[in-house]
Amino acid sequence: MKKRKKIALISAGFLIILAVVFVILLSGSKKTEFKTVKVQRGDIVQTVTATGNVNPVTTILVGTRVSGTIVALYADYNSIVKKGQLIAQIDPTPFENDLKQAEADLYNAKSNLFKADVTLKDAERTFKRKQELFKRDLIARSELDDAETAYNTARAQYEIALAQVKKAEAGLRQAKTNLGYTRIVSPVNGVVIAKNVEVGQTVAASFQTPTLFTIAPDLTKMQVDTNVDEADISKIKNGMEATFTVDAYPDRKFKGVVSQIRLSPTVTQNVVTYDVVIAVDNSHLLLKPGMTANVTFVTEERKNVLKIPNAALRFRMPNTTPLKEQGVWVLREGKPVRVKIKTGISDGEWSEVVEGDIREGDSVIVEIKANKKASDSSPSPRMPRF
Repeated sequence: MKKRKKIALISAGFLIILAVVFVILLSGSKKTEFKTVKVQRGDIVQTVTATGNVNPVTTILVGTRVSGTIVALYADYNSIVKKGQLIAQIDPTPFENDLKQAEADLYNAKSNLFKADVTLKDAERTFKRKQELFKRDLIARSELDDAETAYNTARAQYEIALAQVKKAEAGLRQAKTNLGYTRIVSPVNGVVIAKNVEVGQTVAASFQTPTLFTIAPDLTKMQVDTNVDEADISKIKNGMEATFTVDAYPDRKFKGVVSQIRLSPTVTQNVVTYDVVIAVDNSHLLLKPGMTANVTFVTEERKNVLKIPNAALRFRMPNTTPLKEQGVWVLREGKPVRVKIKTGISDGEWSEVVEGDIREGDSVIVEIKANKKASDSSPSPRMPRF
């Protein structure tokens, strides 16, 4: 009987101990774990990125000053042309007819001038003769007045005929010029990069000059026109080096120099940008007009400086009052400690540490991991032995 009672007491005590251990395990405190990154030393390069297009430095728009039908083309896309070379021909027939009409008008005007000259000379002789007769009182004053009037009229007719000759000469020159305009020639040495006309097409130059060809004088010198945001434009300076890539050669970096920062802004959906022109050497002729360029400007660079990840600057400890001064949380002896710092330039991922109680190798907190129970990391309690 005593033995059974002893076994019952032992069993009851064992159950009580198990219950206590179970309660301790369930009520175990949670332990916060942090993801950290080591403070490092290294280089930081601050950049500004932008997109733009590759364009020739100069493009010449070749148009026409006369209207007509294109009857021949002597240049096409990518054609290499010389200055003065014939590249298109407008039907010259109407302008040849105008030239012949102008020549006839000039001939007629000269004939009228000759007639007016003869009339003037005859009126002049008559007037002089009447003057001599009037001096001798052989004619009346009225006859002298009539002769003078005839002389003045003849002289006016001569002046009119002379003006008509000059007008006809100007018309002839214009007709010759218009006929010359039917020959479309290249104004420079270069390469045709665009052709906007075909044989049989009628071009009208009544209101504005239509563009027939676009010629690039020199494709070995190109430029990249980029759109830089207003927040970054103060960091861009003339003479600054820039690198860029194009989709055609994604693994190759091209270099250029900022040659111009244009003051005229471009506003698109309330976003203000400025055109920054980058001069590029294209002697290898790999860059083609219109290519999209992804440009990087190096605005500042620091060598062998203390740097921390930007994620540490963004980290906020839960259940703490937000602080206005700049700082990071550093894990020291397993506990998070707030450290005030001052940063310099940033490359978007790392920032330079200018001031602060922080050293290379310190672990800065960038993230909180999932909470774990303290019992998960602590050794299991020893069971009492009986």
